[in-house]
Amino acid sequence: MRIGFLLNPVAGMGGRVGLKGTDDKVAEARARGAEPRAPDRARRALDALADHAPDADLLTWGEPMGAAVARAAGFDPVVLGTPDDSGDDTGAAIDTDADDTRRAVTAFVDADVDLVLFVGGDGTAADVADALDGTDTPMLGVPAGVKVYSSVFAVSPEDAAVVAATFDRTERREVLDIDEDRYREGDVHPELRAVASVPVAEQLQSSKQTASGTVESLAEGVAAEIRSRPETTWVLGPGSTVGAVKDELGVDGTAIGVDVYRGGDLLVADATEQEILDALGDDNVIVVSPIGGQGFVFGRGNPQLSPAVIRRCDIEVVASRAKLDDIRTLRVDTDDPELDERLRGWVKVRVGKFERRMMKIV
Repeated sequence: MRIGFLLNPVAGMGGRVGLKGTDDKVAEARARGAEPRAPDRARRALDALADHAPDADLLTWGEPMGAAVARAAGFDPVVLGTPDDSGDDTGAAIDTDADDTRRAVTAFVDADVDLVLFVGGDGTAADVADALDGTDTPMLGVPAGVKVYSSVFAVSPEDAAVVAATFDRTERREVLDIDEDRYREGDVHPELRAVASVPVAEQLQSSKQTASGTVESLAEGVAAEIRSRPETTWVLGPGSTVGAVKDELGVDGTAIGVDVYRGGDLLVADATEQEILDALGDDNVIVVSPIGGQGFVFGRGNPQLSPAVIRRCDIEVVASRAKLDDIRTLRVDTDDPELDERLRGWVKVRVGKFERRMMKIV
């Protein structure tokens, strides 16, 4: 098997520092102290690929787009080019862009790879799909972006490796993306960017969907509990469901950000990971709603809720009945496999003022 491996080195960097994406925001993310997320997730995927397909021929692009992490995972990759055309694949300081992604994917196709395995988010997926347009070459994403709405991604880095090593047929799936500037203003409308060939596998996530159904009574019940516990610090996640809770509380929060609330006061609006950690007290609760259609509680759209934050909080999962009707199971992808394993199992999801429904995190 010949696999073209591609890494977007800045994918997901803006998440924990509250930027909700990295498009045109790399410098600002670095200024806020953001650390790269994608290389670690790439290494997890390639370590697993080395276990499942040690004889795979790996073709990649020069640094910082895949060569170093491929070698670190034990592969001897064929490097087809570099971002700056210098031929030097050790230039980790080089900034890359969409044109670099498209050039790399075109080179993979010319080299007759069986699969393009990429690490990034929806923007990277759209660039890969654009370069693959008109070909039969399938693509598969290792999720590493802030927003991962497309159905071309595996559930986790390890799942991506299993799919890449074992798939025997493909199907057409959606590539979605959003305008990040509008997203930062709370306008969340994923648009179809492409339909791409993707391996058929159970380990792939669904596209984001918008669920219907009232959340008024649910929001009323959650808000009442919050008011009854004035000493508790409440970390209110993004999305319309938790947004209804914020409205019920009279909080002028952020539709797609994380807000911190305690004792009737909004402590931090649109908080970064560090701001959340600084605001936490002795008793802390995260209120979060799964993404419609996908079921992700953590790891999609809320990277501010990092492993360090989650470990210091209890978790209250809330969702409308309509949303849960479209979700068979819940999922987590926190960047910490040990924490993911700890979170798995049955949880009570609040669906009304008093009612709860048992759902399993897998």
